[in-house]
Amino acid sequence: MNNMSAPDVSVIVGAYEAMPYLIRCLESVEAQTLGAHRIELIAVDDGSTDGTGEYLEEFAARSAVPTRVVRQANSGGPSGPRNVGMGMARGRYVFFLDADDYFADDALANMVAMGDRAGTDVVLGKVEGVNRGAPKSMWRRTADRVDVYDSQIIFTLSAQKLFRRDLIERLGLRFDEELRTGEDALFTMEAYIRGSGVSVFADRTCYYLVGRDDGKHVTKSGDYTHRFDSARAMLALIHDLVPAGPKRDRLLVRPFTVGLIQQFGPRIMKESAEIRRHKLELAAPLMAAYWSPEVARRIKVAERLRLECVALGRLDLLDDILKYIRAGKEPEVVLRGRGRTPHLAYPHFGDRRAAIPDSAYEVTIRDWVGKPGGRSIEPPRLIRQRRSLTRRLARGVRTWVRGTR
Repeated sequence: MNNMSAPDVSVIVGAYEAMPYLIRCLESVEAQTLGAHRIELIAVDDGSTDGTGEYLEEFAARSAVPTRVVRQANSGGPSGPRNVGMGMARGRYVFFLDADDYFADDALANMVAMGDRAGTDVVLGKVEGVNRGAPKSMWRRTADRVDVYDSQIIFTLSAQKLFRRDLIERLGLRFDEELRTGEDALFTMEAYIRGSGVSVFADRTCYYLVGRDDGKHVTKSGDYTHRFDSARAMLALIHDLVPAGPKRDRLLVRPFTVGLIQQFGPRIMKESAEIRRHKLELAAPLMAAYWSPEVARRIKVAERLRLECVALGRLDLLDDILKYIRAGKEPEVVLRGRGRTPHLAYPHFGDRRAAIPDSAYEVTIRDWVGKPGGRSIEPPRLIRQRRSLTRRLARGVRTWVRGTR
């Protein structure tokens, strides 16, 4: 293979106990309309005992897609196999394909074309869940280039994206093999921040994210301490790479609302006193170092209140709020101040003894009363902005009409 021209894409598959899902995964690589001659497959069997390694070797022997197989002892997670694959990759782009998942037939063709046209370092192809959920908010439209600080792409940080290999080599990007979970989020966030732009292909599904029915999916493994390790690493990465200010605050929303807050959901009320105390101890330095009023204002009230309770070290207050939310109660909307600013009166609103500031109850972004999707409520600032935009559009239409007469 060293005498062959460099392919467009190196598809890296790390596989552990991947049968029978691996069969469809590899079939989807062969079916790519980009063409076998423009792809190389690097497959790393991470110590499987279910025939995964044997199937990879059989595939390499018969497939038109140039394939290299590495068989190694189990490394304990997906980072090791991915790093091995990156060290062998020769393509202009790299794609990390999980052995459980599969491509749409034109996935790589569409993503390579977009990366080449836009000159971006990361291309996101639309993801669809199969027997599991998948991120949705970032697929509203196709965009040659999006701003990481003003888009929803920070809520899809899995590794299943097209990365320009020059970026990987220039930054020395590798997956952190010490992390048991969240290693892909760290890798992808750094690529977003330090790379030369991100593209989104949302016209059609590119990638099918498969929920395994055997309970072996990697994201379901690991204890809660690993989740805190992941949150700690992400918070530190953002703090180190992005100067203080609104951009950093925007990115910090992600590890607080996807990662840390999940450790303080309804399940915590059923956990032992020892685990509850330990979680609070793990969270305390993170809240002290990275939580701020500026970050809090970018988060919906119900989530913000949970995090405020954690910052205060008050599991008793957290229990009250969790019980209220779980009961499906709708907080009263209380208007305060000259600007008639809405506040959602969750438990302990206005209770000075609880030490939760009134500002924690203030609606600062679009929110909902009751369940998400219920009655929408917005801060006066957004209402004024929308009205101003409506007036400007109306004036523009009137001006255009007069000009056509």
